[in-house]
Amino acid sequence: MVRALGVLLVCQLAGETAARALSLPVPGPVLGLALLFVALQASARWTGVTPETIERTDLGRVADGLLGALGLLFLPAGAGVVGHLGLFGEHGAALLVALVGSTLLALAATVLVFVAVGRGVARRAGRAP
Repeated sequence: MVRALGVLLVCQLAGETAARALSLPVPGPVLGLALLFVALQASARWTGVTPETIERTDLGRVADGLLGALGLLFLPAGAGVVGHLGLFGEHGAALLVALVGSTLLALAATVLVFVAVGRGVARRAGRAP
C-alpha cells in the first residue's frame, strides 16, 4: 500500500514539476494523472492488469480509499467561504452574474462543439447534416 501511495505521489510530483518548469497552463496534478494513465497503459502489457482488474491491486485500493475521503478535501474550501461571507455580501451580485454567465458560456460552447462534431461525422459518413 505504501508503494502504491508512493506511485501516486511521484506522478503528482512529476506533473507539478513539469507544469512549473515548462510554464504550462495545465495544473500539475492533471499532468500527473495523465502520466499515471500512460504508465498504467504501458505496464498493462507486462503486468496483465486491465481496467477491469485494477481495483484488485494495491494501487486500485489506495485510489479507492482516497476517493472515499474526497469529501473531506472540500471542507477547507467550505470553511474559506464561510470565513469570507462579508465579501459575498459585498460582491454577491457580481459573483452571481459571473457564475451564471460563465455557466451559460460553457454550455453554449459545449453545444457548438457537439454540433460541429456532429456535422463532421455526418460529412465523413457521406450524409448531409
